Amino acid sequence: MVVGGISIVGGGNMGGALARGLIEAGLSVADLTIVEIDATKHAALASSFPGATITSTIGPCTNAVIAVKPADAAAATREAVVHGATTVLSIAAGVTLAKLAAAAGPGVAVIRAMPNTPALVGEGASAFALGPDCGPSAAGFATDVLGSVGLAVQVEERLLDAVTGLTGSGPAYLFYVAEALIAAGVAEGLDPATAESLVRQLFLGAGTLLARSLESPTRLRENVTSPNGTTAAGLAALSDAGGREAFLAAVRAATARSIELGR
Repeated sequence: MVVGGISIVGGGNMGGALARGLIEAGLSVADLTIVEIDATKHAALASSFPGATITSTIGPCTNAVIAVKPADAAAATREAVVHGATTVLSIAAGVTLAKLAAAAGPGVAVIRAMPNTPALVGEGASAFALGPDCGPSAAGFATDVLGSVGLAVQVEERLLDAVTGLTGSGPAYLFYVAEALIAAGVAEGLDPATAESLVRQLFLGAGTLLARSLESPTRLRENVTSPNGTTAAGLAALSDAGGREAFLAAVRAATARSIELGR
């Protein structure tokens, strides 16, 4: 767990999710500061995190998480370092380690991360990359923070755009599939409420099975697919319609857009 206090700069959905995860992982609320410039959000944050410091300006800190809009990330990093931060983890999409390091100055451990929205329910998939001034403890810090809301893996920075295209944008792909399956159920005669209930449980059940099983996704698919059965017919139709290629194209396009945003 993070040693000492931590300041989360940005009290939006993701900043709040990280604060909640850290507290559930053992961080004392007395060691938590949330910086949020929107005064209307202060009461909600104070209610959600009683005992934490909720403020509109960055104050003295050692560890900072930058959870603001990408355009504000460099300025927030610079301000955190001015107030003592020696470790800065940014979840601002597309903001490179070079930009963060330039804002932080020498000797500051800067970390760039890409979480995703399932972090809001403690089931996030995050990846992070370490800057040049990161010591041995930096990876542990990133793992503690991001791991408090799900899975956290370390990658080279050049791969973070691919992570963005895959798991950063990935929840929207799955929600898109859910929409399509609900529509397909309705087209086959189910009422919309019943179709939606079944699809929600389908995703929960299949996702849980995938997460908990020691078998590969390929093997799990094969387990469901009897020769010449209904699933085989459905998978053949998906293949004929270019289902796999569509997902490859989606991840490729999102990855390319992430690269463009980081320039």
